[in-house]
Amino acid sequence: MQRIGIVIFPGFQLMGLAMSSVFEFANYTAAKSCYDIHVLSEHGGLVAGSLGFAVTTEPFGNPRFDTLLVGGENEPSPSTPGLLKFMRKAAKVSRRVGATCTGAFVLAAAGLLDGRRATTHWAYARRLQREYPDVIMEEDRIFVADGPIWTSAGMSAGIDLALALVEKDLGADIARLVAQKLVMYHRRTGGQSQHSALLELEPKSDRIQSALNFARQNLQNELSVEQLAEAASLSPRQFSRAFRAETGQSPAKAVEHLRVEAARLMMESGRHSMDTVARDTGFGDSERMRRAFLRKFGQPPQVIRRVTREHVAAVMG
Repeated sequence: MQRIGIVIFPGFQLMGLAMSSVFEFANYTAAKSCYDIHVLSEHGGLVAGSLGFAVTTEPFGNPRFDTLLVGGENEPSPSTPGLLKFMRKAAKVSRRVGATCTGAFVLAAAGLLDGRRATTHWAYARRLQREYPDVIMEEDRIFVADGPIWTSAGMSAGIDLALALVEKDLGADIARLVAQKLVMYHRRTGGQSQHSALLELEPKSDRIQSALNFARQNLQNELSVEQLAEAASLSPRQFSRAFRAETGQSPAKAVEHLRVEAARLMMESGRHSMDTVARDTGFGDSERMRRAFLRKFGQPPQVIRRVTREHVAAVMG
């Protein structure tokens, strides 16, 4: 049985403890005790989180865990000397050490991310890079595994990281069943982007949201302004004016972003040819898709696909 330690500290974000449910359901799914889960803090006892209520913890002791994971907090704050000392010891004797969200700041402060690839919540990625320039920041990743060190983006991405750990330990079938029991649509691969085109657009009215939903469901079609306006129950002129006012983009540019996002997801989740991806996401041909990727990422889709495959191979290899 593998010992899993989850480290928290005063002000921790409760969502970080969701990782424990992945290991709990892995035990349940495998019908045996694969993981022995411990919640740890520097002094043990009750530790209050960001919402004010407390969680019972064990004090730091023997740092030898199979896997030791650090939770995050809403706003990164300086780590105590005791926490950093414990993490440095654990990194020497544990098979894997990781962090979710702003917990990456703890690993960075302990020197565990020096010269390694890592990620954190997008809102704090640039700050972590500034404060710890020896970290190789991959700010647009759900999670990153560099050797024995694992880091994830925002708190929900800790679930994806934990599922990847389970898959590595117990196989893809168990990980998939755990994801189903947790009612997750699918386990995201670490190479996926933290950002959603729909979230970035942030429409303010139901009518524009309806048009975007229509576009996302019909990306394989041409999607004229007239069609989108009809979905929004507006005239084409009213729709174009309202769309730009609410999103800061033209309808055509927004649809292109949705197509790029869908194409990237297809490339990450399967082995479709570039022509198939271009056709199914409405680009029509791979050259048009290539130009859109260059505008969005500064790289062609072939490079995005190769980097994603290399990342997944590193995580699962």
